[in-house]
Amino acid sequence: MRANIRAVRWQRPHRGIVVLHNGPLTTTQQTWLALVTAQHGAALAGLSALLKDQLRGFDRDRAQVVLPMGAREPPLPWASYHWSTQLGDADVHPLRQPRRTRPARSAIDEARWSAHKVRARVIVLATAQQRIVLPRDLCNALARRGSPRNRAMILESIQDAAGGIQSLPGTDFERIRRRCRLPAPSRQVVLQRRDGKLYLDVEWRRYAARCEIHGIPHSFVAQWDGNVDRTNEITLDGPRLLIFTSYAVRRRQKRVGYQLIRLLRRGGWAGR
Repeated sequence: MRANIRAVRWQRPHRGIVVLHNGPLTTTQQTWLALVTAQHGAALAGLSALLKDQLRGFDRDRAQVVLPMGAREPPLPWASYHWSTQLGDADVHPLRQPRRTRPARSAIDEARWSAHKVRARVIVLATAQQRIVLPRDLCNALARRGSPRNRAMILESIQDAAGGIQSLPGTDFERIRRRCRLPAPSRQVVLQRRDGKLYLDVEWRRYAARCEIHGIPHSFVAQWDGNVDRTNEITLDGPRLLIFTSYAVRRRQKRVGYQLIRLLRRGGWAGR
């Protein structure tokens, strides 16, 4: 072993660890190394743990490891370390290998560690939509974390994933309408078609203008395909159609209002 290391056929990235090649470490090797060099009781966490639980659509840049409180941080440049007093069976799966936090805890941790609120929202929605974790488990995990960073956004995203904001967030949309002094629209308009009814969120019939608000992103192909087909059917009826996400209606109200004003002006509205 020493001869192979001296000849640079093998490498020793850490005391007590030998890698049987001299090339760059793979992502899997980096992840295992970050875990086995940490103090007993450590676990993969955040996105590193979620990827092991088959989360799709994300790439890991650094291995995430959670350490027992007071543990020493291993000197590995490709790993990020966090400390916690909650590393019991309620938060860390007792059987899965490599040792890692449960999916709900992993999702909440990754969301609260995120520097950007939008990314925190995407992580929560993705884990729920890909059936990796249930919204109620996310709520329980969040409750055990106290008041973490991005808590309001995390809670809002859990509610979205649970279906609590699938339809038009009426209060927020009405606030935008009044701020922009737009005429009152018709809500939940029924469009009768030969193959069945379609429900339209908002319509200004006088100005040939319509709006659809999508509650959450659609990650399942069948669900997304059906939603696009529904939008096409509405658009084919003639009037112009704008589509907003519930996130935009809540968080990007100035932009939504600006686009609504332009939509109605194209239909002949002379307000503002």
